[in-house]
Amino acid sequence: MAFRPKDYSGWGRALRASGTVARPDRAAALATLAPAPAFGMRRSYGDAALNHGGRAIDMSGLDRFLAFDAETGILELEAGVRIGEVAAAFAPRGFLPAVMPGTGFATLGGCIAQDVHGKNHHHAGSFGAHVAEITLWQDGAEVTVTPGTGLFRATVGGLGQTGTILRAKLRLAPCAGTVMLVTERRARDWDRHLSLLDGSTASHTVGWIDATATGAQLGRGIVEEGEIARGLVRTRGKPAKVPLDAPHFALSAPIVRAFNAAYYARVPAAGRTVVRPLADFFFPLDRILDWNRLYGRRGFHQFQCVVPLRAAEALRAMLDRIATSSLASPLAVLKRMGPGRAGYLSFPMEGYTLAVDFPNRSAARDLIRTLEEDTVAAGGRLYFAKDALAGGTHIPAMYPELDAWRQEVAQADPARAYETDLVRRLKLRSP
Repeated sequence: MAFRPKDYSGWGRALRASGTVARPDRAAALATLAPAPAFGMRRSYGDAALNHGGRAIDMSGLDRFLAFDAETGILELEAGVRIGEVAAAFAPRGFLPAVMPGTGFATLGGCIAQDVHGKNHHHAGSFGAHVAEITLWQDGAEVTVTPGTGLFRATVGGLGQTGTILRAKLRLAPCAGTVMLVTERRARDWDRHLSLLDGSTASHTVGWIDATATGAQLGRGIVEEGEIARGLVRTRGKPAKVPLDAPHFALSAPIVRAFNAAYYARVPAAGRTVVRPLADFFFPLDRILDWNRLYGRRGFHQFQCVVPLRAAEALRAMLDRIATSSLASPLAVLKRMGPGRAGYLSFPMEGYTLAVDFPNRSAARDLIRTLEEDTVAAGGRLYFAKDALAGGTHIPAMYPELDAWRQEVAQADPARAYETDLVRRLKLRSP
């Protein structure tokens, strides 16, 4: 097993790295490699998976299902298993991952390292709350990490800085069926959007928001409430694929506004209830392979923040700033989050999270930096899985447990072998 030259990027494609990468397919092969940052399918948007000028380990070849206990629902997996594969394999058996991100291509190791959240965070908390055990490869030996320890809290949401996540035991949740019963409602403006999110009692809730609407329509969108159910639904054919990078005008402001207006109008004014396959509800963009190419060869940035409930008006002002900029793409999401988080650097807090994609242009980068300042002023934080532009100045205010994380990481990796471009950019390991 050897490290080989490779040029690679995160999902946003705006930041790139050149270095050497090894892809082991057995734990024994991993043991022959020098310590280096690990990544999976590189679904983080910025530079969380990048190590420019250095080594990296691609864990996507370590993708085996190892053991399952039907009585406890505990599934042991290698770190490279895709979360969508777990859902597809176990939903027919009556189980699902309790928390799933917006793409089924995210790996188990990535879900742990970012402590991802899903459309049910207000009920289920973050991914790490359902991890029963983690096995790290650290200093040439396996290290077992369990909940309730400082090392566990530094590993979950810890960006891979405590060692290579080799495998983990995941507590699956009972699953009542293999389809989603989805109720869609129009939200005519910001206040209505928040009231639908706040009043939802569904197990899974998410809002698509029209980030181009201004004035009285600011904040309009569609709120989806989903419940797992029994039933049959016709599955679609193979996913579509974006074969080439789109031209720069493909997401121009007039085109985005027209698309958003049509997308909003697709749901009747009275709302509707539809049945969907599980994957179509949980991983809607996975139906379009390489959809990141729609932003062109320069890639894109996503801004995602969460602010406390009390800062809803501040978030509304941020959305107004976005809407009047004419820079947003159609991909924009608003969710209500609960308090559940499992790690020192876990993103979630009780409040509202807004995520908006922008083509990689200088005006968009300037806007995102302004939105970062707005987030700090609102008492919120940025999501490391999406960020590519922030500096390290505001991180201690956003993440008050940063010092506790630093202490654990310093013990686990004193040689700084696992540092990534993101860790260096944000000065996470250095006060």
